Amino acid sequence: MANAVGFAFAILVIALTIGTLGYHFAAGFSWLDAFLNASMILTGMGPVGDIKTVCGKLFAAFFALFSGVVFLTIMAVTLSPVLHRLMHKFHLDLEERKKSEQPAPRDHT
Repeated sequence: MANAVGFAFAILVIALTIGTLGYHFAAGFSWLDAFLNASMILTGMGPVGDIKTVCGKLFAAFFALFSGVVFLTIMAVTLSPVLHRLMHKFHLDLEERKKSEQPAPRDHT
């Protein structure tokens, strides 16, 4: 589970870096304002600064869509080990169940 949390954290850091760089260069924000906007969009709170350039507005739109996918990915990566262990705890291993339900082959000799 620690590997999953570490991987999710790496995804978050990469997404935050992309957002910060994009808001700084595309929208012309200072580094601190770019970081603030990127973190607010990634957490679902919404933008903070007023974007005036067309390039900045396009980046903000695509980064918002990207942030939704990042959120879903982080949740899937983080929750997968937990759900996997839960399935084992309740013996929900479907592959093993399918193998045990198959009838034994007949010997036609």
